[in-house]
Amino acid sequence: MSPDVGSGDRRLALMLVTTWLTRAGAETQVKDLACEHARRGVRVMVVSLREPEAFVQELTDAGVQVVSLGMRKGVADFRGVVRLARAVHEFRPNVVHSHMVHANLLSRVTRLFCRMPVLVCTAHNTIEGGRWREWMYRLTDGLADVTTNVSRAAVERYIRIGAAPAGRIRWLPDGVDLSRFHNDRTRHELLRASLGFPKCFVFLVAARLEWAKGIDVLLQALCLMQVRDNSVVVLIAGEGSQRSRLEAQVSTLGLGAEVVRFLGSRDDVPDLMQAADALVLPSRWEGLGVVLLEAAASLLPVVATDVGGIPEIVRDGSTGFLVPPDDPEALARAMAHMVGLTQDQRTTMGRNGQRIVEECYSLPVIVDQWEALYAEFIHHHRRCDVDRTK
Repeated sequence: MSPDVGSGDRRLALMLVTTWLTRAGAETQVKDLACEHARRGVRVMVVSLREPEAFVQELTDAGVQVVSLGMRKGVADFRGVVRLARAVHEFRPNVVHSHMVHANLLSRVTRLFCRMPVLVCTAHNTIEGGRWREWMYRLTDGLADVTTNVSRAAVERYIRIGAAPAGRIRWLPDGVDLSRFHNDRTRHELLRASLGFPKCFVFLVAARLEWAKGIDVLLQALCLMQVRDNSVVVLIAGEGSQRSRLEAQVSTLGLGAEVVRFLGSRDDVPDLMQAADALVLPSRWEGLGVVLLEAAASLLPVVATDVGGIPEIVRDGSTGFLVPPDDPEALARAMAHMVGLTQDQRTTMGRNGQRIVEECYSLPVIVDQWEALYAEFIHHHRRCDVDRTK
């Protein structure tokens, strides 16, 4: 779809509403979508319910407006509805596209108080919280034109639990900007030397430090692997509420900083992927996992849990290894198996993953699909408007 919304009409105006802007998978996806749409000539605004923590400069440099509603975590505030309605009135979008549960519910309620020609709501996980959120999705479903989710498994679950009717939810996956990720063996060696582990096998974890990500299970698996000679290092890039608990677990298990390194929130994940030998993602549940797309784009093989949409990207034995969730013994065996492969075998796995991403999940391909979806509902509403005037 071209940036024009029709003959004689103004440029397509797209408002992306997100719960937050921070360096996590779903938020990174919102940033990438905004930048790619803006590159195509679409007028784009990103609205964050909470004060942004990341990406503001990147979005601004791309010509994207960024607005914060100033809401606080865990605090229901009707002023958020008023502020979002004001932003919609001033920006006059053709499409409002919200991401993640809080932004989805706020956008639906706000539609009762202002005109949104099209409202698309995207969930980014198979589980977005407790039953009340699923009930609220069901209650407010009619306020959105369509709900989407990032994996087929998640769509199936939302239909099964009644969060969205079968005819009103669609699968549309995340995409990855392939230009940001690559694999260069020379750079790989230089980065490893700069980090101080040229001879170790390096696993990378890039995830929020939350219970859902299962990093406590990874630490148990490392203990079972009896990693004591610095032959294996795990880099953990990310922040979250579980950090202090996980650091205490490292100490209790006797793993030490020479085996597990907490790097905090990072804006150089592509470089960390260049330095790593494999990615590990031990999630208890997951939507699709943007980090898996990034790993595949970096030719990294993956060890991950067989949950949510992960098997849609990680093909067991071909692009990596899949294990059951909450199973440290199985995870330890799979990680040890990955360490035992030759470099050529791991490279083959990485290339298999890269091929899947290039064919199905590259950012331009996914944005084409979003533009087609937007056009479908814009034209649908126009037909309805014409019919009403007859």
